[in-house]
Amino acid sequence: MSASFSDLCVLLVEPSAVQARIIRDQLAGLDLTRVDVVDSGGAALAHLRERPPSLTVSAFYLPDMTGVGLIEAMRADPDLADLPFVLVSSETRPQVLDPVRQSGACALLPKPFSQVQLASALRSAADLIEPRAMLDFDGDLERLRVLVVDDSTNARRFIRHVLGNLGIENIIEAASGVEAAAILAETMVDLVVTDYHMPEMDGRALVEYIRKQSWQSSVPILMVTSEANESRLAAVEQAGVSAICDKPFDSQTVKRLIEQALAGRES
Repeated sequence: MSASFSDLCVLLVEPSAVQARIIRDQLAGLDLTRVDVVDSGGAALAHLRERPPSLTVSAFYLPDMTGVGLIEAMRADPDLADLPFVLVSSETRPQVLDPVRQSGACALLPKPFSQVQLASALRSAADLIEPRAMLDFDGDLERLRVLVVDDSTNARRFIRHVLGNLGIENIIEAASGVEAAAILAETMVDLVVTDYHMPEMDGRALVEYIRKQSWQSSVPILMVTSEANESRLAAVEQAGVSAICDKPFDSQTVKRLIEQALAGRES
């Protein structure tokens, strides 16, 4: 798509009039001028239900709830569940931000953020609304079977949305590594997309199981995770994961990693 975001309509949720003006000016610098502003989570939900925008950009701390509460309320409403969401926050604590990552936010922006960071977040949102390209796969895309493993229902729905935009329709879901292992014992898949943090059997244990015990030991595995501990991620790589992608992620990164993983399987 072009660098212009003029077709997008944004709901900005920001209690500070000064911050709202700054963000509106930055959006205008990217040709995005259709911006409605509200100052609370309740007002945002009312606006979203009456006039859903292209995407919601929200501060973390709101007078009546947090950004986590807002995105969780959106994900619980079938009419709002798939709307792109961008969080703007000075928070850096993983335990605070992880619920937002798990809820399927398309981007987390620091406060303050640069024009480049804002453009990247908007591009991620735009890709969810109007995909740029289908998966480049040397085979029958309609027959490609993907197993998505994540204990978060919202995260699975978000990943399914991204995969669907890439043209992948044959998707199987598992809520844990144990459930995934049982599925793999009975069903052949072309790709596994898994989270790291899960009950019973986490992502690392699942990768180890697939590589050492499953009859599908060579299946490509993409780990999509908010895990930031380098030693844990290194252990996952040693266990045999094909690629690792951060949460939140953009569709083009996932597209590239899946294409590389599938190409490696075929070579």
